[in-house]
Amino acid sequence: MHYLDEGSGPVVVMVHGNPTWSFYYRHLVQALKATHRVIVPDHIGCGLSDKPQDYNYTLSQHIKNLNCLLDHLGIEKFSLMVHDWGGAIGMGVAVGRVADIDKIVVLNTAAFRSTRIPLRIRVCKLPVIGEILVRLFNGFAWPATFMAVNKKMLPAVAKAYISPYDNWANRIAIHRFVADIPLAPDHPSYKTLTEIELGLKSLEQAQTEMMIVWGGRDFCFNDYFYQEWKQRFPSAQHHYFQDGGHYVLEDKKDEVEPLVLSFFTQRVSP
Repeated sequence: MHYLDEGSGPVVVMVHGNPTWSFYYRHLVQALKATHRVIVPDHIGCGLSDKPQDYNYTLSQHIKNLNCLLDHLGIEKFSLMVHDWGGAIGMGVAVGRVADIDKIVVLNTAAFRSTRIPLRIRVCKLPVIGEILVRLFNGFAWPATFMAVNKKMLPAVAKAYISPYDNWANRIAIHRFVADIPLAPDHPSYKTLTEIELGLKSLEQAQTEMMIVWGGRDFCFNDYFYQEWKQRFPSAQHHYFQDGGHYVLEDKKDEVEPLVLSFFTQRVSP
């Protein structure tokens, strides 16, 4: 597992989703590392991590991997920042270590059950066809470079996003993440996601400080998910950017960065 470990001070762990990697948080790492220790893993199969072809690419395994990394680094108290699949993975860690969590920033994501899934993603879940689309034709990571943003990416940035996913073998985790979306009780990850969803209440009861930052032009995690987070965490700060896409850190970098810096630097827990 590849990971960034920058700066010193209170720990912030940033958890990416699919089909991104630690590159998604690059600007915030630079902004926070002067005052914080920032840890950003690449999930197994993603970014600069190994991409084994025979591996258990499931939600529970990704949660175990993140817990293992935190234990390896001796991390006890930390804050979280989560996006996309990082929501379920990060919250999967958080609900098992409630006392260790300082603050949480939620970007366009979910950590609870839903059958809402765009047709374009549902197609990528289809047996055989989905794998061919995602792994042979790069029909997930590449389209995300223009479908997940409201503002056109610079060519070099778009290239960086897809550079770790340059062939059939290296796109395995992208496909497995899509296949791992649990839409029904008989799905292998449905029980894990249900347990995470039920565990969210423990974070709210612990009065864990949370800030929700949302891009309003997200074709996947739309306003339904934004409202769900607000309902589950009524005391959370929330910032909604109507013209931000799924990759809200790309579209609204200049607006989001000061919000995150302020949130993490105010009343830092001992």
